Amino acid sequence: MTRPLARVAIPGVPSRQGVTCPYCFASVAPQRILFRCRGQAGRRQGCIPVLDERLAAYTGSTAGASLPPVFAASGRKGRADCPACGVPTGNRACPECHNPLPSAYCDSPGRIVALVGAKNAGKSTYIAVLLHELMNRVGTELDASLVACDDRTIERYKRDFARPLLEERRLLPTTPSAATGPREPLVYLLTRTRRGRFSRPRNDSLALVLFDTAGEDLRSREATDLHLRYLEAADAIIFLVDPLELPGARAGVRDAVPGPRAPGDGGEPLDVIARVTEALRLRHGTRPGEPLPVPAAVALTKIDVLRPGLLRQSALHRSRSGQGVLDLDDRDAVHEQVRALLHDWQAGQLDTYLGQQYADHALFGLSSLGGVPEEGRVGAGGVRPYRAEDPLLWLLYRFGMLDGLRPGGA
Repeated sequence: MTRPLARVAIPGVPSRQGVTCPYCFASVAPQRILFRCRGQAGRRQGCIPVLDERLAAYTGSTAGASLPPVFAASGRKGRADCPACGVPTGNRACPECHNPLPSAYCDSPGRIVALVGAKNAGKSTYIAVLLHELMNRVGTELDASLVACDDRTIERYKRDFARPLLEERRLLPTTPSAATGPREPLVYLLTRTRRGRFSRPRNDSLALVLFDTAGEDLRSREATDLHLRYLEAADAIIFLVDPLELPGARAGVRDAVPGPRAPGDGGEPLDVIARVTEALRLRHGTRPGEPLPVPAAVALTKIDVLRPGLLRQSALHRSRSGQGVLDLDDRDAVHEQVRALLHDWQAGQLDTYLGQQYADHALFGLSSLGGVPEEGRVGAGGVRPYRAEDPLLWLLYRFGMLDGLRPGGA
């Protein structure tokens, strides 16, 4: 007789105190959040725009920095009256960089997920595909909606991710270095409807900030300082590792990868992970040898190239069940499969290091495109992601927003 699914509870990662600005990553106490006047519109009275020098300094340009002024107020109900014109406003701003703080972000327990990896790991492609999956197939499975928290996120996702990759089927360019100017994070509100057996449905919301960094920004200790603040602010890390940068893996798929391979430039995967770990230790104040409390998801990308060489019974040949929960038996099987591959490829030191440095880490195998690109474009089969959502689903489980079940009832 088949045993029923067993629900597994896990302590969630504690929510941060206060609000972390998703743009400059400053930690802000709720009472310090500023308000911005709504300004004049039609017949409505209000303050005229003035140059916001702090916002201009952050963006490096005066374009778009002429706005109604900011002011301090208690704003207990998320609204305050402008002291200059008396017009009520709910527009909030960071006191450090004066970027807007979306109401949905301020009112929900925000989580910052840092996405890091060496050059060639496919960070931008992964972001494009992950968000598209959450807005469509995976969102439907989870009974969840994913909504951008600001216009800049909407525009950047369309311009830099969705249009070139999903509509025009062009491969995305390598993430530019932070030295070329600040990049905008993508800020979303993920809302799930949770339906209990004996209780009324409830909505759980989580503000999700995705910020990717170029490989060369993590190549040296000096360059890492450019992104130190956002790494310190991260509630979770997704490390992307290109398995074709691991000599043991590439040796087995030499014929499946067309053309010569350019050097990674962003550093060895273990070097990148070690530098991020150093930054996280600064935030948490942990002693050497004390595991970090930040969940770390480590994913081998481009797994489609490796799958033909794996045994048919390999966990990486199976798709998820798609039941709107995290199948913990499947999660364990994939973790052990990837762990075994790392050791087979003489990259076991990566697994050893993660176990030493993080209290909770998980290994994944995924493919953003589902096939090998052809001359700078997506393959003939189109974008066919494989298990791209797995790292985020595991993090949602760790954040207490997704149930974990064991089909075997153990």
